[in-house]
Amino acid sequence: MARPKAVRAPTTASLPNNLRIPSSTPSLTKSFGKLSRQALLDLAFTWLDDRNVASFPPYLQTNDDGPDDDDALPYPAGKTTEEVRQVYEDLQDRKGAKREVIERILEGDWRHGITLRQLAMADLRYMDDHPASLRWTALELSRIDTKRKNSKGLPPPDWSGSVPRMQAATFVQNLQREISPLVKAHYHLAHSATLPLTFLRIFVVDSPYQSPRQAAEIFTDSSRVIYVAFPDSCPYVYTSIAASTGSRSAPSASSVATDTRTLQRLVRDSIPKALSRPHERFSLQVTSLAAKNLPTLLALRGPGRPTASNGAFSIFADAATEGSPLDPRPSNTVSPEEHIRASYSSPTEGKENTNGPASKRRSSGIDTSPLSPDSKKRRLSIHSRFGTLGSSLAPAPLDRLDIRLLDKPGSSDEQYDDDVDDSTFTPPALSLTFSGSDVIGGIRKLAELGIVDPERMPSWMTGEEGVSVATVRLGRRLQKDI
Repeated sequence: MARPKAVRAPTTASLPNNLRIPSSTPSLTKSFGKLSRQALLDLAFTWLDDRNVASFPPYLQTNDDGPDDDDALPYPAGKTTEEVRQVYEDLQDRKGAKREVIERILEGDWRHGITLRQLAMADLRYMDDHPASLRWTALELSRIDTKRKNSKGLPPPDWSGSVPRMQAATFVQNLQREISPLVKAHYHLAHSATLPLTFLRIFVVDSPYQSPRQAAEIFTDSSRVIYVAFPDSCPYVYTSIAASTGSRSAPSASSVATDTRTLQRLVRDSIPKALSRPHERFSLQVTSLAAKNLPTLLALRGPGRPTASNGAFSIFADAATEGSPLDPRPSNTVSPEEHIRASYSSPTEGKENTNGPASKRRSSGIDTSPLSPDSKKRRLSIHSRFGTLGSSLAPAPLDRLDIRLLDKPGSSDEQYDDDVDDSTFTPPALSLTFSGSDVIGGIRKLAELGIVDPERMPSWMTGEEGVSVATVRLGRRLQKDI
């Protein structure tokens, strides 16, 4: 009697964690090859841990008396989990190539396949080891007050400090319900081991109502992966798509749902809906900040000090002075000038000079030899505009700054009002893009060399506003995104 043909019914359920990718898939080697040797060993130890081994069981011998087909393979199967764990401990104790560990995983202990959860764990480990591997966009969660929205003449409420409570399982369930009618996805939620944030990795495939079975290579396609990061105790969300976006050709009608830009917009729109509850609705607002560095986003849009303490106001965040710049009372600590002057002083200042001219080099890298009055004035001006060297923004550089200038050549101030009318908006007359390892630091260096005048620089070029995208008219950044 012939075996009945299996029937595959479409479903909106998410892809299971234990769905296995054949270990012989060539792209798996490339995915694991991004990790360091120690990172691969750490992953193997995590999978073989007593708490996780049931979810990631290694390939073991099942019958010692029967014929062993594994003898022809380069890595014979272990008899127990403890024996497999001992193999990786031996690999850690001695030096070797990364390739050896990858082959041991794919051709030996997990030759029966790598699960989607294992692949997600490998990707997130790479994110922890390389926090600047993707470009991230910061979005702000703002609460929607429907009652106040319907009331005329009342200003909108300020929910900037409102952080919704998020239960991981409930949030993923809600997000899956929002996305499932269009795409089939796999979700992996884990807290970062190095940064104060939680990663959500979303892998998407075509609609569950399409009949062809997916090829194994599609599960390692980075263009189908979207990352969302939730900083701890912070009303911001970071979103990103993988740097590799696949083919640049126009998407066909069958693949519109999995176009990277469409997917990013779909997931971005679904996040506030998944976080919302009855009578407590949220929306995502742009913050004009994108960076290829997660520590930068945490410094500028994170759980630390507020955005208003960047640039020139960093002297107050560094606790160099008390009160605020509008406080008429005298400060009980050092003056701003003394704090700025101390930034260039070394801890050994005042002691005997034993190193000659080299000792005049301070930790800031700036020569503190006698300066002219103009140079001293310029340095004070630079500190008053760019902030103090002790600022926590020093290790948080911006790699890109996009400027859109709305002023046309020959335009005058009288031609514009203070607010922008969207109905009469015209494309920008000029667009500027600054890129590099540290754009604001580079502009500051130009000011230190006397090439640009720090007194005339707008705040969005000194890092005070903490933005990477600015629409400018009459030298001022428009708060309303256009």
